[in-house]
Amino acid sequence: FHPASGLVVAVRILAPVAGLVDNLHRNLAAGRSVRGRRSVESPAWPRAEGRGHAMSFLTVQNLSKSFGGNRAVDDVSFTLAKGELLALIGPNGAGKTTFCDLVSGKTTPSTGSVYYDGRNITQLQESDIALMGIGRKFQTPTVFDSLTTYENLLLALPGNQNWQSNLFWNETEGEKQKIEEILEKVNLAELRDQPAKSLSHGQRQWLAISALIISKPKLLLVDEPAAGLTDIETEQTADLLLELAQDHTLVVIEHDMDFVRRL
Repeated sequence: FHPASGLVVAVRILAPVAGLVDNLHRNLAAGRSVRGRRSVESPAWPRAEGRGHAMSFLTVQNLSKSFGGNRAVDDVSFTLAKGELLALIGPNGAGKTTFCDLVSGKTTPSTGSVYYDGRNITQLQESDIALMGIGRKFQTPTVFDSLTTYENLLLALPGNQNWQSNLFWNETEGEKQKIEEILEKVNLAELRDQPAKSLSHGQRQWLAISALIISKPKLLLVDEPAAGLTDIETEQTADLLLELAQDHTLVVIEHDMDFVRRL
């Protein structure tokens, strides 16, 4: 426990494509935080060393970030294999969101490196990193209030992010089916034609996660998905993330221990 910043614990869950394994593999690094020097590693996934960092999907090496005299992230190192679900747990102010900012390119680290899928992405622009397959859901759901639930997912389709596409885009039958499947999965099918501003906070969270999924990322950074949810919504969100973990690599940022225990 760091008296200034609090504790961040990393929980690692292996989820191969075939499905979640029965014996969930967890590594708890007590005292290892976004301010600690200890790495979170699993014997089953050795640290990637040398050229290309080919043995891991995401490798973070000695990552630090300072804002003036305040060091928000201090010398963090760990590896994440493809198909894993990693939960970073800690109180507000521990540096969890700043860590996501560093991985996604929103913020440039003071020191250290980030390798994704064998490539050093430390100095790349946020937009370039997103195009490489790293998707992010922020703490506050980022949806378009004036658009319907369906239109929000339509806008998130790959290749539909410029003004020409938005003016002249005609979705295919396959894309329509994909949107309908996702809406059904997150219990929003009956609200497909409702404006996003009419959704509850939990439903907006699901819509934001759905928009992230439909953009086809390889790595998902999900920041506090349980914030402000009811107990039932929290259970449903945990089930959704577990289902996503069967086909994606996830990093989940949370301070709700009960929610993380569901993963």
